[in-house]
Parts: sequence; structure tokens; C-alpha cells
Amino acid sequence: MSFAEYRELIQDGDTAIVFLGHESMFPVTIQQGGQTQTKYGVIRHSTDLIGKRYGSKVTCSKGGWVYILYPTPELWTNNLPHRTQILYSTDISMITMMLELKPGSVVCESGTGSGSLSHAIIRTVAPTGHLYTVEFHQQRAEKAMEEFKQHNIDHLVTVKNQDVCKNGFGVSHVADAVFLDIPSPWEAIGHAKDALKTEGGRLCSFSPCIEQVQRTCLALEEHGFTEINTLEILLRTYDVRTVSLQIPDFGKAVEEKGSQQGCALFKSGVSPRETVGHTGYLTFATKSLF
Repeated sequence: MSFAEYRELIQDGDTAIVFLGHESMFPVTIQQGGQTQTKYGVIRHSTDLIGKRYGSKVTCSKGGWVYILYPTPELWTNNLPHRTQILYSTDISMITMMLELKPGSVVCESGTGSGSLSHAIIRTVAPTGHLYTVEFHQQRAEKAMEEFKQHNIDHLVTVKNQDVCKNGFGVSHVADAVFLDIPSPWEAIGHAKDALKTEGGRLCSFSPCIEQVQRTCLALEEHGFTEINTLEILLRTYDVRTVSLQIPDFGKAVEEKGSQQGCALFKSGVSPRETVGHTGYLTFATKSLF
């Protein structure tokens, strides 16, 4: 399997998503002779999974059932092992669009973290693009390399363990886009400019604090970047539910026809009582050609 491609049948060594419900799923590595325990019972990899189609409904040992899904960057973001705070699909979708990523794009990223955004970038730039990702923490860098290899996308990514603020990305004038998710992105703007192609390119910086944004914008201006803008994405979801509402009283004319006031069922979008608020600020800029 590969996060950048699709295959129909489950094979030994694959990473798959066990789907128990919209709020309950987890990744599992398929192994010949292996087993996975769920609240519905045991799933035996050799007999229940290997050779079956992705999306199959699998019956567990206690009689309950689950679905086995093909891994996508979206599903991986919701189920990956957290080594750091991660970016979620709302911010990721804006980043990939505003950086103008497409198949064949070359991207530089720092830091790699848990690899949430990395998987989405790789899927977007495949099959001919490439991601150069830099991680300061050695163990996180090694774990990221291990996951990329396990997910069969290691040929599309180069992982470097170094300080991007001091040593840059290790490449010059090759990137179509640069993404920064580090504590002091203003210190890496010069290296980002060097990594971008001479004919220009796009940059994005993710920062949770507005003070970081201010210093980053000043550094972008100093290095000649243009079209600098910052935005914040706040996600609000709605649950579609059947609700009972009272029929309005339209007055005397209705009563004369013998109608009785009562209740009726309607489909309605209900917003959650608690809404997830601020995640971070996204600052975008374009490398000037002049």
C-alpha cells in the first residue's frame, strides 16, 4: 500500500484503518498470523483481512463488526501517533491550496513533527514531486523516516535532522513552496528564500501566537517577500438531527378551519455547544522576482 496511491486488496505489511464508528477508529499494521483486539472481539489478520478488499465489513470473534479502510492522509491525521501538536485537515486544505501545490511540485517543510501535513503534501505532489522535510529532534526525524518507508512513500520525501534556522533545508533554488512550523520562523526566512526557486515561489508559516506572526511579517518584508497576508481558520460543524418544533399559531383564520395547533418533525442543523477555537495563524507570502 501507499498513501500516494490506491490498491484494492489488503496485503501483509499494509497499514490499514480499523473503523468502528465516526468517533472510533485506529491504525493497525497487517501481519501474517497477527491479531487485533477490539471491543467487538478479535480480528485475525491471516483469515479476516489479508486478501480481502479495502472497505470490507469484517465480523469479529464476538459477533460485532468493523470496516477496514484504506489509509488516506485525512484518516492518518485523525489517527496517527502524536509526537507533537499536529495540523488538522481544515488548516492543511488551506495550506495546500494557497501554496498552489500540484503533482510535480517541490516543497520544503520544517518541522516534520508527527508527519500530518507531510503525508498530505506528499499525496498532493506525487508521483513526480518531492518533499524535503527538516526536523530538529533526532528521534522524531528517525520515526518520521520509519513511517514514510512503512507507508511506501519514502521515495517522495527526504528527511533531514538539523536546525533549519542555522543550517537551512540543505537545498537551494529548487522549491516551489516552503512551509514553516517552528517556534521562531523569522530566523528561517533567509533560508526559505534561498530554498525557493529563483523565479519565485510561495511561503507559508504557521504560528499559534500573534507576536510570532508580527516578527515573521517583518522578516518577510526585509527579505523582499510580497503579498504578505495572515489569516485564521475557525471551524464550526453542524449535526443534522430530527427535531420537534411547535406549529406556529397563524391566528383565527386557521382555527375556523378546524386545525389544531401541535408539533411537527423537521430536519435541522444543530451547532455544538462547544466549538473548537483558535489553532494558529497562517501567514502566506510570495518571493519577489525583483
